[in-house]
Amino acid sequence: MKNPSCPKVDIGGQAVLEGVMMKAPEHIAVAVRRENGDVIVKREQYESPAKKHKWMALPFIRGSVNMVQMLSMGMKTLTDATDMLGVEAEEPSKFEKWLAAKLGKSVDKVVMAVAAVLAVILSIGLFILLPNVVIKLFPAAATGGMLLLKNLASGVVRIAILIGYILLAGRIPDMYRTFQYHGAEHKTVYCNEHDLPLTPENCRPFTTLHPRCGTSFLLITFVLSIVFYSVIDVLVLMVTGFDLGGNYLLRVLSRLLLLPVVAGISYESLKALAHHDSVLTRILRWPGMQMQRITTHNPTDEMLQVAIVSMKTALSGLPEGEMTPEGWVRLTAEQVDALTGVTRA
Repeated sequence: MKNPSCPKVDIGGQAVLEGVMMKAPEHIAVAVRRENGDVIVKREQYESPAKKHKWMALPFIRGSVNMVQMLSMGMKTLTDATDMLGVEAEEPSKFEKWLAAKLGKSVDKVVMAVAAVLAVILSIGLFILLPNVVIKLFPAAATGGMLLLKNLASGVVRIAILIGYILLAGRIPDMYRTFQYHGAEHKTVYCNEHDLPLTPENCRPFTTLHPRCGTSFLLITFVLSIVFYSVIDVLVLMVTGFDLGGNYLLRVLSRLLLLPVVAGISYESLKALAHHDSVLTRILRWPGMQMQRITTHNPTDEMLQVAIVSMKTALSGLPEGEMTPEGWVRLTAEQVDALTGVTRA
């Protein structure tokens, strides 16, 4: 039986604190469940930058555009979800208040911007600066083999840091629940892709591992960076006789400058692997799928309901319910049950 209210399209998503964001082609929806059982929902119009600037949709370029866009959208979504939950935010620092006054922006926007900058700095430190320190342990390269060995070593360290970081994060109770909502997001996406009515019963049997997940994108990026940077380093050595690994600052700078290229290649690889099913593609996407075992967990039916509400809102519009002053919709537990096809005794 098909679900006429939820047409089959590629849906992206993101788990947030006690909720799920779903992104349809033209709208974004966020749904979170408060402690009293109510689900708060919001919906915003979305316009892809590629509609305004056609060149942003070109292969390999769109990957870099998507990376920047997802970072910005992700930070905003996390802030929105916190507001919708009614969680009191921490008092802004004196620096953030001063910056808001100087820029003429609201404190909330400044806090979000500062958080985004700090996240980028942390990512650069953990995944670019630190892994490249190990290169200092190797002698100057005179052959392509030594360059490959250097890049392989830094790549292994980078992947180990990523896995360790995720494993540690998953030990935090709130993050474990967020990983459960991540699983709810994937199960709901699968249900929609199979043209089934969106109910917890139909979503439940699906796996929490999805080929279009951002976790797979990260691993693909890290693995392809080893190959890509090795090719670049060999070309530089052949043309100039200069070993990038021998100069830490130049090596790090080259990695930062070439990151958009790596992101573009990785994005195209992810799309190709996700939309083609063969023995080869299944083998190539297997590592990324297995890595999702630490970023997704089986959700409860209540979590599946939140993901379903978010998807239906993104695709079909805000559900009927009490409108809050902020423009959100408040759904009682009974209304959520009716919307998601749940009958309780």
